[in-house]
Amino acid sequence: MSVADTVTVPHLGSSTIGYALAAPYDASLPTLVLSNSFTTSVDLYRPQFADEELRRTANLLAIEPYGHGSTRAGYADYTYWDSAAAALGVLDALGIGRAFVLGTSQGGWIAVRMALLAPDVVQGVIPLGTSMDFESPRSRELGCWDGISFCTPAIDALAEPVDDDWVIPVELVDAVLAEGFGPDVSAEERDFWHATHQRNYTGDAGRRRLRTSSINLRDRDGLHGRLDEVRCPVLWLHGTADPVYSVANAQDEIGRFTRSPEAELRIVEGGQHFLSASHPEVVDAAAVEFLRRWAS
Repeated sequence: MSVADTVTVPHLGSSTIGYALAAPYDASLPTLVLSNSFTTSVDLYRPQFADEELRRTANLLAIEPYGHGSTRAGYADYTYWDSAAAALGVLDALGIGRAFVLGTSQGGWIAVRMALLAPDVVQGVIPLGTSMDFESPRSRELGCWDGISFCTPAIDALAEPVDDDWVIPVELVDAVLAEGFGPDVSAEERDFWHATHQRNYTGDAGRRRLRTSSINLRDRDGLHGRLDEVRCPVLWLHGTADPVYSVANAQDEIGRFTRSPEAELRIVEGGQHFLSASHPEVVDAAAVEFLRRWAS
């Protein structure tokens, strides 16, 4: 699986957005947007694209945020709000009026931003292994990682321009894989993501996208003051082996969706941070159930 197409949206001075559909669009089915995690691409959702039951249930539309995969911004800088707006622009460009959104890690808070920006479009959100906070002292007190310490060395190391032959160092890729997939990443999976990252982050433009993505992760705004404005159902799945954002944090934050018709947290025993990759059967079955319940 790789990016099947790109589409132009007017956001940020006209942008090219990378996306992939699991099958030709079927207007009789609901649509599930899939938003990928930090520095990954639509390829994160290979297990979901391979799940026949999920494909029979919904149109699967993976959309790459700014700074990721084939997506390119018309302007030099962007935030997660821009990625949410651009994803909504993709739906508009493809003629899709309503959709559910599933997001892993940063994709989770992009999904919620989409729901906040366009409540008449987003029918429900499925956050996986995520947080609705900024990288706050509160989140660290609840057992979440120190995202500032994780991101700052890379941001500093990527500050200077590089030559055209530069590619993302494998050490940075391995650091992401360790946080996302856990300590037991297979050699095949590691090789795949080394190649994918080194294809997506090359030259000085690639360095800049990687650095901006890292800044966005470290310095993002939190959503606690806005979560009571989410009016769609929420199904949050969180793994017990997630080293980045804790179950305790998820337990606290699910209760902040006070105006959602239903906000449920499901704990996945042994689930890693990239839960859609570590436990695809659990995630896919939950998504099918959620879509069938709430699609209308």
